[in-house]
Amino acid sequence: MAHVHEPGNFNKAFALGALLNGAYVLVEASYGFYAGSLALIADAGHNLSDVLSLLLAWGASLLATSKPTAHYTYGFRRATIIASLLSSILLLVAVGGIAWEALQRIAAPLQIDGRTVIFVAGAGMLINAATAMLFASGRKRDLNVKAAFLHMTADAAVSFGVVVGGIAILLTGQTWWDPAISLAIAAVILISTWGLLRDSFKLAVDAVPAAIDPRQVREYLCGLPGVEAVHDLHIWGMSTTETALTAHLTMPSGGADDRFLAQVAEELRAQFQIDHSTVQVEQGDTALACQQTCADDQTTVR
Repeated sequence: MAHVHEPGNFNKAFALGALLNGAYVLVEASYGFYAGSLALIADAGHNLSDVLSLLLAWGASLLATSKPTAHYTYGFRRATIIASLLSSILLLVAVGGIAWEALQRIAAPLQIDGRTVIFVAGAGMLINAATAMLFASGRKRDLNVKAAFLHMTADAAVSFGVVVGGIAILLTGQTWWDPAISLAIAAVILISTWGLLRDSFKLAVDAVPAAIDPRQVREYLCGLPGVEAVHDLHIWGMSTTETALTAHLTMPSGGADDRFLAQVAEELRAQFQIDHSTVQVEQGDTALACQQTCADDQTTVR
């Protein structure tokens, strides 16, 4: 049975997002130094990490469309998992840098031009929000796209916070608002990144994708006509959008013809969004039987 997969094409979105944010980073960093605003400089550094993340995600998206070869039998689909993991790590590094600089600035505050901060951060909020919308439609299906969406959404919220900080400086004349907002930026990034890091790491170590309940998959396979046992069940993410499965079915009476296997593959795809399934049928020779059966509570993860 042929396997055909058309991953969502967000290449134009990645390119446009990287271009817009790359240009904004230059503008924001320049005005940050001019205004003496750590919040602007910190946000520019964060935006730079997002540009790198967009480029990583874009490259991974392109690699994922590569055809399989004799040595890379799944192609380069896994590049999307690696990209989302690297993106989350980049964000955590940015969090550490922002928090450190903010604490230094609280101890030694500098004079800040609040109007410049408001103007530049306001422009960034609009750019980040527009970029986030480019990835909104694919965020629920693809962790790689979700990473880009979360980065841009967090940036829009962060830029809004910087605007609020600039207004507070104008109204109160207190420059401590700037590093305080920087610490808030770090907290927002950390919170928004943690889930992405967790999910990316799980996929990187071949955990069962979060959207799939392995026990339900096992129950489905055990309930197939003629199946007495299921063992060597493995479920893992081939990429941020595709899932694979291998399993051994014990069928003493046989009956696993091409039609049966095609039906199993189709039902696994329809019920559990498992795109690539490989099923091995055995007749249950007790001398060769594996330890794991339908009665087992655990599912091994490849």
